[in-house]
Amino acid sequence: MDLELRHLKIVRAVAEAGSVTKAATRLGLAQPSLTAQLKRIERTLGGALFERDRNGARPTPLGELVLTRALVLLPAVRELQEEAVRFANTDEGIAGLRIGATHGPILGGLVERLTGAHPSTPISTRTSWSSTELTTLVSAGRLDFALIGTCGETPPPAADVMTWSVVGSDPVFVLLRKDHPLAGEKELELAALAGEGWAVAPGDGCFADCFAGACARAGFVPKSMYESDVATCLHLVKVGKAVALCQATFELTAELVMVPIAGTPLRWRHLLGWHSDSVAARAAPSVADHAREAYADAIGRSTLYAGWLEANPEFGTSP
Repeated sequence: MDLELRHLKIVRAVAEAGSVTKAATRLGLAQPSLTAQLKRIERTLGGALFERDRNGARPTPLGELVLTRALVLLPAVRELQEEAVRFANTDEGIAGLRIGATHGPILGGLVERLTGAHPSTPISTRTSWSSTELTTLVSAGRLDFALIGTCGETPPPAADVMTWSVVGSDPVFVLLRKDHPLAGEKELELAALAGEGWAVAPGDGCFADCFAGACARAGFVPKSMYESDVATCLHLVKVGKAVALCQATFELTAELVMVPIAGTPLRWRHLLGWHSDSVAARAAPSVADHAREAYADAIGRSTLYAGWLEANPEFGTSP
């Protein structure tokens, strides 16, 4: 006899009920029938699964092993069945969408658009400062899409197994406190900020090296660098302890202003990636279109950036 899922359900039922008689009642079987089935299961697995006496049934060491596996396999099979049903009844043929993203302006708008277009499709998100981590999760099948950024024309990670679509390209602007002496400038030479401290969010790409190179070409070395989360970086700018680099789609608060850097020495690309052989790949064109629309919305919320793009059409949303 081959072991089947129904046999694992019997083992689980006996363990949960604490006796064969109670398990038979829960399963709607006659007690002799359940006892006979349990004996066949034990013969198949090579030993007794329960010690049975007048006080009930307790798992043997072999029973504990089987029960441990059953408690993993049975929920997994139920989840598979539920996903298969959802898969068969969705327009895209996708049971759900799991999206990972680094910090950026697109994720919120993307989720808004996807949930509006596919209200019956479960959507979950995960954020990380590491594009490598998110790419690894997509490659392992634990995420369906990764929304990341890369510096300039730097190739995205895992290009051998991932497909990447460019959502848009931003200049990097500088973020200043509203009463900063340079806050009223239409654009700034990077060298004008040589005496400033800099607040930066972490990342695992080459942006830090590119920034250091841009500073060197401008003739200075940054006085101090504060690497921290976005909220802390903004706080340091607001209290006048630092200036910060930001994507041109950054949504300003009343205390801050954003100023373009002359010559656009730093650039940032927004990319959407997925595993080339995944089931989710069939939904990629639609998800990419929604991501570009969310990015276009982010541009529209920035009067400064929208105006800047009129003179610099090579940036912005990618076709």
